[in-house]
Amino acid sequence: MGQSTARDSDDPAYASMIARARSLLPQLRERAARTEELRNLPPETERDLHESGLFRMLQPKRIGGAELDYVALIDCADLLGQADASVAWNLANLASHHWMLAMFEPRAQDLVWGGDPDVLIASSFIFPAGRARKVEGGYRLHGSWPFSSGVASCEWNMLASVVSSDDEADGIEYRIFLLPKADYNILDTWNVAGLRGTGSSDVEVRDAFVADHMTVAVSDLAGGSAPGSKLNPNPLYALPVFSLFPYVLSGVALGNAQACLDDYAEVSRHRISTYNRAKLSDFQSTQIKIAEASAKIDAARLIMRSACIDAMADARRRHIPDMTTKTRYRRDGAFSVNLCTDAVSMLFAASGARGLFTTGVLQRQFRDAHAINSHLAFNFDAAGTNYGRVALGLPSENLTL
Repeated sequence: MGQSTARDSDDPAYASMIARARSLLPQLRERAARTEELRNLPPETERDLHESGLFRMLQPKRIGGAELDYVALIDCADLLGQADASVAWNLANLASHHWMLAMFEPRAQDLVWGGDPDVLIASSFIFPAGRARKVEGGYRLHGSWPFSSGVASCEWNMLASVVSSDDEADGIEYRIFLLPKADYNILDTWNVAGLRGTGSSDVEVRDAFVADHMTVAVSDLAGGSAPGSKLNPNPLYALPVFSLFPYVLSGVALGNAQACLDDYAEVSRHRISTYNRAKLSDFQSTQIKIAEASAKIDAARLIMRSACIDAMADARRRHIPDMTTKTRYRRDGAFSVNLCTDAVSMLFAASGARGLFTTGVLQRQFRDAHAINSHLAFNFDAAGTNYGRVALGLPSENLTL
C-alpha cells in the first residue's frame, strides 16, 4: 500500500493526524456502499471525522485547530481516498475552508468560529454563477451555484461571484462571500455516476445582503498579506489560494488510484485465468500493468507533495510566487491527477469483466476517478494552455491567480 508521509518525522502533531486518518480506513470501507446510497456522508462518518480532528487540520491553533502544513491535505486525502473517495473529497474540501476563513477579516472569523469552532463551511468557487453589487456597508448577492460539496452538513457557505459595476473603468472584480445557511437554499440536484457520496448539490441565493467584513477579494488571496494575517501570522495563511487550489482535492485521486492498484495486485496474486487456467501473476502483461500504474501513482504523489512543500517554503521566506510558478502549480495539479486517472483506467481495462460487477469496488474506483478528473481544476487543456501562454510571455487568462 502507498504510504502518506508526514512533513517531518519528528513532528508529533502531523504524525498523530496521519495515524488518526489511517485508523478510520476499515469503517470507511465498510460504509462505502451506504455512503453512495445516501448521496451524502453518513452521520457516523461525519462524527468520526469531527472526533479525529481531521476537519480542523488547517484551522489556526488559537481556535483549537492543528494548523498543520498545507501538504496535510494531500496526505490525509490520500489515506482516506484509499477507503472511500467521497469521504476524502468532503474531508479535504471542508477542511480547506477553515484555512481560507483564517484569511478573512477577524470579525468574520469571530462570527463563524465564535459560535462553534467545529462548524463546517461549504463552498462553490464558480465566479460567473453569481452577481454582486456594492451597496452601503456591503454587497447584494444573487445567483445559483453548482457543486457545493457536503453542503447539507454545513452552517455556512463561501460563494464566489463577479462584482458588477456601472463604471466599466472599474474592470472585473472577483470576490468570495461568506453566507449563513439561512441566506441560501439547497437544491437536491446531486444524482451522479461518481463521487456519489459527496452531496455536491446546487445552492441558490435570491437577494442576500453580505456585510463588507464577510467578504474577501480574490486579489487579497494571491499570496502574502491577507485581511486575517495579523491574527494568523503562520505562513500557511500567506499561501496563494487559487494557485494551489488543485491540491485541495488532488490527494483524493491519489488515494483512489492507490486503492485500485493495491486491489488489482492482490487479486492478481491469487486469481486464475478463465481462459487457460494460468495464474494471472505469471502473465508478463499483468506485471507490466502493475509497474506502469505504480509508476504513475508514485510520480503523481511526488508532484503533488513537492508543490505543497515548495509553496510553504516560499511562504516562510515571505516570497510570493511569480506568475510562472503559479501557473506551474496549476499545470502540475492537473497533470498529476490525470496520471492517477490513467492508472485507474488502465487497471480497470486489464481486469476484464470482473470490474463490471456492482458488488465490487473496482467499478466505484473507476467512476470516482473520472468524476474527480472532471473537476475544472484538473482539466489539463485549460491549465496547460495558461502555463504555455505565460511561458511564452503572454498574460495569464486565469483571473484568480
